[in-house]
Amino acid sequence: MRPGTESLRGAIRSVPDFPKPGILFRDLTPLLGDARVFRTAIDLLAAECDGVVPDKVAGLDARGFLFGAALAYRLGVGFVPVRKAGKLPGPTVSHAYDLEYGSAQFEIGTASVSPGEKIVLVDDLLATGGTAASALHLLRGLGARVERALFVVELEALCGRDRLPAVDTRALVRYAD
Repeated sequence: MRPGTESLRGAIRSVPDFPKPGILFRDLTPLLGDARVFRTAIDLLAAECDGVVPDKVAGLDARGFLFGAALAYRLGVGFVPVRKAGKLPGPTVSHAYDLEYGSAQFEIGTASVSPGEKIVLVDDLLATGGTAASALHLLRGLGARVERALFVVELEALCGRDRLPAVDTRALVRYAD
Protein backbone atom coordinates (compact mmCIF):
# COMPACT_ATOMS: atom_id res chain seq x y z
CA MET A 1 0.00 0.00 0.00
CA ARG A 2 1.41 3.38 -1.06
CA PRO A 3 1.99 5.81 1.84
CA GLY A 4 -1.03 8.11 2.21
CA THR A 5 -3.63 5.68 0.92
CA GLU A 6 -4.68 4.79 4.46
CA SER A 7 -5.88 8.38 4.97
CA LEU A 8 -7.92 8.08 1.77
CA ARG A 9 -9.47 4.79 2.86
CA GLY A 10 -10.36 6.34 6.22
CA ALA A 11 -12.16 9.22 4.49
CA ILE A 12 -14.33 7.03 2.25
CA ARG A 13 -17.78 6.32 3.65
CA SER A 14 -19.62 3.10 2.81
CA VAL A 15 -23.37 3.58 2.30
CA PRO A 16 -25.40 0.37 2.00
CA ASP A 17 -28.40 0.10 -0.33
CA PHE A 18 -27.67 3.29 -2.28
CA PRO A 19 -28.75 4.20 -4.93
CA LYS A 20 -30.80 0.99 -4.77
CA PRO A 21 -30.98 -2.12 -2.57
CA GLY A 22 -27.96 -4.38 -2.82
CA ILE A 23 -25.49 -1.65 -3.84
CA LEU A 24 -22.73 -0.69 -1.39
CA PHE A 25 -21.96 2.90 -2.43
CA ARG A 26 -18.47 4.25 -1.70
CA ASP A 27 -19.00 7.93 -0.86
CA LEU A 28 -15.97 10.11 -1.52
CA THR A 29 -17.67 13.30 -0.27
CA PRO A 30 -15.83 13.19 3.10
CA LEU A 31 -12.52 12.82 1.22
CA LEU A 32 -13.34 15.87 -0.92
CA GLY A 33 -14.35 17.85 2.17
CA ASP A 34 -11.02 17.37 3.93
CA ALA A 35 -8.42 19.62 2.27
CA ARG A 36 -5.48 17.56 3.52
CA VAL A 37 -6.90 14.24 2.33
CA PHE A 38 -8.07 15.69 -1.00
CA ARG A 39 -4.57 17.09 -1.58
CA THR A 40 -3.14 13.67 -0.73
CA ALA A 41 -5.44 12.07 -3.32
CA ILE A 42 -4.31 14.49 -6.03
CA ASP A 43 -0.64 14.07 -5.07
CA LEU A 44 -1.01 10.27 -5.22
CA LEU A 45 -2.76 10.45 -8.59
CA ALA A 46 0.08 12.66 -9.86
CA ALA A 47 2.61 10.12 -8.56
CA GLU A 48 0.78 7.43 -10.58
CA CYS A 49 1.61 9.47 -13.69
CA ASP A 50 5.32 8.85 -13.12
CA GLY A 51 6.86 7.92 -16.46
CA VAL A 52 3.97 9.42 -18.45
CA VAL A 53 3.96 12.97 -19.79
CA PRO A 54 0.33 13.55 -20.80
CA ASP A 55 -0.88 16.33 -23.04
CA LYS A 56 -4.24 16.33 -21.27
CA VAL A 57 -6.23 14.71 -18.49
CA ALA A 58 -9.73 13.42 -19.34
CA GLY A 59 -12.22 13.32 -16.46
CA LEU A 60 -15.46 11.36 -16.46
CA ASP A 61 -18.77 13.01 -15.61
CA ALA A 62 -19.31 13.89 -12.87
CA ARG A 63 -17.01 13.02 -9.97
CA GLY A 64 -14.13 12.34 -12.33
CA PHE A 65 -14.25 16.07 -13.11
CA LEU A 66 -13.30 16.87 -9.52
CA PHE A 67 -10.23 14.66 -9.47
CA GLY A 68 -9.34 15.04 -13.14
CA ALA A 69 -9.42 18.84 -13.23
CA ALA A 70 -7.33 19.07 -10.05
CA LEU A 71 -4.85 16.56 -11.48
CA ALA A 72 -4.64 18.48 -14.78
CA TYR A 73 -3.87 21.65 -12.81
CA ARG A 74 -1.24 19.81 -10.75
CA LEU A 75 0.40 18.41 -13.91
CA GLY A 76 0.12 21.72 -15.82
CA VAL A 77 -1.89 20.25 -18.70
CA GLY A 78 -5.33 20.75 -20.22
CA PHE A 79 -8.53 19.06 -19.12
CA VAL A 80 -11.05 17.18 -21.30
CA PRO A 81 -14.58 16.66 -19.93
CA VAL A 82 -16.22 13.38 -20.90
CA ARG A 83 -19.89 14.25 -20.38
CA LYS A 84 -23.23 12.54 -20.14
CA ALA A 85 -25.32 12.88 -23.28
CA GLY A 86 -26.79 16.27 -24.12
CA LYS A 87 -24.44 18.35 -21.96
CA LEU A 88 -21.93 19.51 -24.58
CA PRO A 89 -22.47 21.76 -27.58
CA GLY A 90 -21.65 20.05 -30.88
CA PRO A 91 -19.98 18.65 -32.69
CA THR A 92 -19.61 15.63 -30.43
CA VAL A 93 -19.20 11.88 -30.66
CA SER A 94 -21.08 9.56 -28.34
CA HIS A 95 -20.94 6.02 -27.00
CA ALA A 96 -23.49 4.08 -24.89
CA TYR A 97 -22.49 1.98 -21.89
CA ASP A 98 -23.99 -0.09 -19.10
CA LEU A 99 -23.67 0.60 -15.38
CA GLU A 100 -24.05 -1.90 -12.57
CA TYR A 101 -27.53 -0.41 -12.03
CA GLY A 102 -28.59 0.99 -15.42
CA SER A 103 -27.30 2.37 -18.71
CA ALA A 104 -26.19 5.77 -20.03
CA GLN A 105 -24.28 7.49 -22.82
CA PHE A 106 -21.10 9.58 -22.87
CA GLU A 107 -20.14 12.34 -25.26
CA ILE A 108 -16.92 14.17 -25.99
CA GLY A 109 -16.35 17.26 -28.10
CA THR A 110 -14.60 16.33 -31.33
CA ALA A 111 -12.21 19.27 -30.90
CA SER A 112 -11.31 18.26 -27.31
CA VAL A 113 -8.39 16.06 -28.32
CA SER A 114 -6.16 15.80 -31.35
CA PRO A 115 -4.83 12.63 -32.94
CA GLY A 116 -1.71 11.43 -31.16
CA GLU A 117 -2.29 13.39 -27.95
CA LYS A 118 -1.35 11.47 -24.81
CA ILE A 119 -4.21 11.28 -22.33
CA VAL A 120 -4.51 10.21 -18.71
CA LEU A 121 -8.08 9.11 -17.98
CA VAL A 122 -9.38 9.83 -14.45
CA ASP A 123 -12.50 8.85 -12.53
CA ASP A 124 -13.40 8.54 -8.91
CA LEU A 125 -14.37 4.86 -8.96
CA LEU A 126 -13.83 1.78 -11.11
CA ALA A 127 -16.69 -0.70 -10.71
CA THR A 128 -17.85 -2.69 -13.76
CA GLY A 129 -15.70 -0.57 -16.08
CA GLY A 130 -18.55 0.52 -18.35
CA THR A 131 -18.00 4.26 -18.00
CA ALA A 132 -14.22 4.05 -18.35
CA ALA A 133 -14.48 1.68 -21.33
CA SER A 134 -16.90 4.07 -23.03
CA ALA A 135 -14.57 7.03 -22.45
CA LEU A 136 -11.62 4.96 -23.68
CA HIS A 137 -13.58 4.09 -26.84
CA LEU A 138 -14.39 7.77 -27.49
CA LEU A 139 -10.84 9.03 -26.88
CA ARG A 140 -9.25 6.35 -29.03
CA GLY A 141 -11.85 6.97 -31.72
CA LEU A 142 -10.62 10.57 -31.90
CA GLY A 143 -7.04 9.35 -32.26
CA ALA A 144 -5.85 10.01 -28.72
CA ARG A 145 -3.37 7.69 -27.01
CA VAL A 146 -4.70 6.86 -23.56
CA GLU A 147 -1.53 6.22 -21.58
CA ARG A 148 -3.05 5.48 -18.20
CA ALA A 149 -6.43 5.10 -16.47
CA LEU A 150 -6.46 6.29 -12.86
CA PHE A 151 -9.10 5.81 -10.20
CA VAL A 152 -9.32 6.83 -6.57
CA VAL A 153 -11.26 3.65 -5.71
CA GLU A 154 -11.53 0.25 -7.39
CA LEU A 155 -14.16 -2.35 -6.53
CA GLU A 156 -12.14 -5.41 -7.52
CA ALA A 157 -15.01 -7.93 -7.28
CA LEU A 158 -16.77 -6.22 -10.21
CA CYS A 159 -13.76 -6.82 -12.52
CA GLY A 160 -13.95 -3.44 -14.26
CA ARG A 161 -10.23 -3.52 -15.00
CA ASP A 162 -10.91 -6.38 -17.45
CA ARG A 163 -12.90 -4.00 -19.68
CA LEU A 164 -9.94 -1.65 -20.16
CA PRO A 165 -7.69 -3.46 -22.62
CA ALA A 166 -4.22 -2.20 -23.40
CA VAL A 167 -4.24 0.64 -20.89
CA ASP A 168 -2.21 0.80 -17.69
CA THR A 169 -4.98 0.88 -15.07
CA ARG A 170 -4.28 1.95 -11.50
CA ALA A 171 -6.33 2.66 -8.37
CA LEU A 172 -5.30 4.28 -5.11
CA VAL A 173 -7.70 2.34 -2.84
CA ARG A 174 -8.94 -1.13 -3.72
CA TYR A 175 -11.84 -2.98 -2.11
CA ALA A 176 -12.09 -6.74 -2.56
CA ASP A 177 -15.78 -6.90 -1.51
